[in-house]
Amino acid sequence: MSDWTECKLGKVAEFKNGKSRPSEIENGTIPIYGGNGILGYTDTFNCQGKTVIVGRVGAYCGSVFYENKPIWVSDNALYTIPKNKTDAKFLYYLLKNMGLNSRAEGSSHPLLTQTLLNSLDVFMTDSLPEQRAIAGVLSSLDDKIDLLHRQNKTLEEMAETLFRQWFVEEAKEGWEVTTLDNIITVKGGTTPSTKIPEFWDGDIHWTSPRDLSNYDSIFLFDTERKITEKGLAEIGSGLLPVGTVLLSSRAPIGYLAIIDIPVAINQGYIGIVCDKHVSNFFMYLWCKSNMEEIENAGNGSVFQEISKSSFKSLKMKIPTESILRDFDKSVLPLFEKIKTNKKQIRTLEKLRDTLLPKLMSGEVRAEVIK
Repeated sequence: MSDWTECKLGKVAEFKNGKSRPSEIENGTIPIYGGNGILGYTDTFNCQGKTVIVGRVGAYCGSVFYENKPIWVSDNALYTIPKNKTDAKFLYYLLKNMGLNSRAEGSSHPLLTQTLLNSLDVFMTDSLPEQRAIAGVLSSLDDKIDLLHRQNKTLEEMAETLFRQWFVEEAKEGWEVTTLDNIITVKGGTTPSTKIPEFWDGDIHWTSPRDLSNYDSIFLFDTERKITEKGLAEIGSGLLPVGTVLLSSRAPIGYLAIIDIPVAINQGYIGIVCDKHVSNFFMYLWCKSNMEEIENAGNGSVFQEISKSSFKSLKMKIPTESILRDFDKSVLPLFEKIKTNKKQIRTLEKLRDTLLPKLMSGEVRAEVIK
């Protein structure tokens, strides 16, 4: 077995600042990395090979990414190249496990510097084969997660294509034009007072658009915050049923999800209950296809917002019930596969996040294949 010892991070990694972001090129192929991941694409690079990127400032301070191809790292991130017989992918997981955001200096504007990172203590194995074995275990999980994400993106694109074919390209002149108010039921929400502890930390799901700000799935399975029965009593719309489509109505307009759990919502949402003529799959795709119209119906001097009344007054061409049924049959397998994939992603992410600290501390050892 290899030795696990403590050393300074600067002994195993050399950190450098990124450079000012280059111009984005429409047909560029080289990713531009910032603190929140890929910002765009260009035609030049300032790093190549195995590179670990670390967000160094602001809201994304301490975020960590890995690439094994030419990239441009912008000046709101650092990049590091491993040294002293350190595997690059192992270093990536080591940094992911360190909670770098909590190590940043400054409360109002957190910052990670090269000096600060170099001074941090790390506990790690000095064996390259064991480092690679650890990285291999975690990478295999990440690869499966990435594959499922890509599958879901393709499946959603297929559903969007079918919607355009059925209801845009092949729309019939004789279809009835009506308002959304006649098609679906619209619900609003509120935020129970955060000054009253009895309203919060219960077991009832409550969501604000923040839950969807970095969400990567059509279906919402959980929420960051929970409320109590007393908190729920403060919300006139109560618990919205499974299958409700959520549309963020302000700052920004346009986050979308279908809930897979009963949820109470705050005032930043329009809850779309599909209890009349169309399915939630149809409404989800209709909203995506007509998002520009939805945004244009909003107003506001401080931030753009669409009211429930403005949303309900939007017009829709409604096809016959038989066409709607046939369409639902066509897209149902796509949405069901997306949901199944997302549940598997959640399981794999939980396994990875459980294994990460155990592998990176030596509590669980990875098998080294000789």
